[in-house]
Amino acid sequence: MKPRKKSVSHDEVIVAHLKENPEEAVEYLNASLTEEDPRMFLMALRDVTKAFGGMKRAADRSGLNRESLYKALSGKRYPRINNINALLGALGFAIEIKMKSPKTARKRKAVAQVVFPLKR
Repeated sequence: MKPRKKSVSHDEVIVAHLKENPEEAVEYLNASLTEEDPRMFLMALRDVTKAFGGMKRAADRSGLNRESLYKALSGKRYPRINNINALLGALGFAIEIKMKSPKTARKRKAVAQVVFPLKR
């Protein structure tokens, strides 16, 4: 009988992938913003936070309380925009607003986009 391979959770796979591919973290966050449920963005931000050093490191760098950060990214609460902005800044991201398309621009609708500044 062959020994079974240890299974890996979906979250662990996503976090490992984001850790190896920081540019894809931007795409992941932006894709989550297009969902109708804002909790999707918070869950994606939680995955990216884990991939970029963990909750403790993010809390230390952003000046936010670690326990509050866990609660904010649980998807059960809606954190304030200044806390989201502080966390994104600690991770090396920024919020940017841009026009969706010329057709919807006439209607004056815009969409938020997370931008990853490339440091070289």
